[in-house]
Amino acid sequence: MKDKKWVKRTKAAAILFIIVVIVIGIKKLYPYSTTVSKSDIEPYVAPDIQEQYDVIVVGGEPEGVAAAVSAAKNGSKTLLIEHRDGLGGLFTYGALNFLDVSEDIKGSWANQGIFLEWLKLTGSKIGFDLTVAEMAFMKLVQDEEQNLTLSLNTQLNDVVVEGNTLTGIVLTDEKGQKKTVKAKRFIDSTQDADLAVAANAPFFKGGADIGLEDRKMAVTLMMHFSNIDWDAVQDAAKEDVFGGGETTSNVAWGFSKLHYDYKPVNPQTRLRGLNMVRQKDGSVYINALQIFGIDGLDPVQKQKAIKIGKAETKHVLKYLQKEFPGFQNAKIESFPPELYVRETRHIKTEYQLPMTDIWENNDHWDSIGFGSYPVDVQATSPGDYGYIISKPEQYAIPFRSLIPLKVDNLLIASKAAGYSSIAAGSARVVPIGMTVGEAAGAAAAVSIENETPFREMSKNKKLVKTLQNVLKDQNANLYTFDLDYPYKGEWFYDNLKPLINHGLIVGGYANEFPVDKPFTEMTFSNLLTNGIHRMVPDRASQYKMKEMRNYIGGEKKVLTGQHAARMLLALDGVNVPKEKAWETAIEKGFIDKTLQNKINPEDELKGSEGYYLVGHVLNKIENIEQ
Repeated sequence: MKDKKWVKRTKAAAILFIIVVIVIGIKKLYPYSTTVSKSDIEPYVAPDIQEQYDVIVVGGEPEGVAAAVSAAKNGSKTLLIEHRDGLGGLFTYGALNFLDVSEDIKGSWANQGIFLEWLKLTGSKIGFDLTVAEMAFMKLVQDEEQNLTLSLNTQLNDVVVEGNTLTGIVLTDEKGQKKTVKAKRFIDSTQDADLAVAANAPFFKGGADIGLEDRKMAVTLMMHFSNIDWDAVQDAAKEDVFGGGETTSNVAWGFSKLHYDYKPVNPQTRLRGLNMVRQKDGSVYINALQIFGIDGLDPVQKQKAIKIGKAETKHVLKYLQKEFPGFQNAKIESFPPELYVRETRHIKTEYQLPMTDIWENNDHWDSIGFGSYPVDVQATSPGDYGYIISKPEQYAIPFRSLIPLKVDNLLIASKAAGYSSIAAGSARVVPIGMTVGEAAGAAAAVSIENETPFREMSKNKKLVKTLQNVLKDQNANLYTFDLDYPYKGEWFYDNLKPLINHGLIVGGYANEFPVDKPFTEMTFSNLLTNGIHRMVPDRASQYKMKEMRNYIGGEKKVLTGQHAARMLLALDGVNVPKEKAWETAIEKGFIDKTLQNKINPEDELKGSEGYYLVGHVLNKIENIEQ
């Protein structure tokens, strides 16, 4: 009997072991545990668009889906229009499927609510399968079909504006019918704020707010390869190939030495470290190919970039086949139809989120969500590797940053929302964008129910509290907080602010400036020169920058108080004997009482003193009345 029982138990254990092995194997081959499938999605049927809605959302980007679903959840009769034949925009057509996620101060997802609901449907955490992602977006929309109408293949042609109030849009639907459709409230979730611009909302391009209007961050054509040995890729990451990296069953990132080791064929391109996402079919999408000098608002240039990207991808593949374990048999599976464009327009809003809000981990009374992603300023040329301005703990997105100046009835829920061009380095990422979209949809419903326009609503603490409670009920991550920040309370901090806001100094992931290290004449000259060009670009020619640079004694020469005075006077076109420079600079207001009490003329300056002086002078220059 014992032998028979033992045999049965052994057989059962063996069967269980085999099942476990099979399950593990399946999970290794197919790492996604999705909760959405084709059977969950109804076939799309072009709708009959009505003449009037409560809310119209333009743009089927992830942010637009979140906005439309949120508005519908709150009882608003909502129309979502999208010019493509499906949802997901940048994710599903640009193939950007490696998420820029981050945590809040409690160790939870910083962005939750509808974003997290969508993410759970995809069964992923960092990287997702494109086909599943699109189904997940459609599932969110169809679950709200009682209040939400989706119209794909629908073009925005024009807007109807009465005074400063947006009241309608002119569109061409999938059936080729041109219609004017009215709504009580509108949300712009297009990549480039097309609706807002058509309604004459003020905006700036690129880095125009810091004197860099022509700045063009690299665009990316995602690479899609098949026949990659994922086990070998994981081994390569552990073995420090190209600097090594981190991997899971479906994502890998790192390999930063490719930045320097791969030599592009087209000088307009460059390869950076790889962000890789394995799909359910075993193919892999990679975010790594940078293409420079492309205007993301110019369709011709974008098509040119796609052509350049396709050609360079072939060379990248040959290189990886030779140099990267796991790529020996790889081949190009497909090319995405669209680029990943990081920056185009920024809409001017009631509150333009500055970089110092991110540096200071600021909360806002009208917060509608959090950001905590690093402030990532992407490269703009092959000789520029980009930089991280800071890594915040957590900051709030104010409701006011969704409300465009001069145009009523409209909210912006996209990377083009009311952020400074520097702050957008963090706030532009899609998880934050979906949080903003969810808030915009809920705000539209609250605004309609209370018959209060957005601009008035943003000044009404009771209604903003109502909005915040609605978001919390939808499982959005939202609470008050009070955090410290680097250099808080330091005597020099206030004069760091203009340098931080204009991207003149970089704190990196550690949020540190070299405040205790010697401050050089070269650094002093560069900060003043760049600061003038960024803060008062229209008056930059008034200052004698070349003459100032003539006083630089060497790249590593440490700046003294007396020499700083001479350089400042030269910048201002003033010539005095060396021994009178300090007193003259004081008379002209270049060196204030605080700095006089900190240093003597012959003292060598540390970073704290140098930054303080530069910030003081730039503030003085900016505030000169013309």
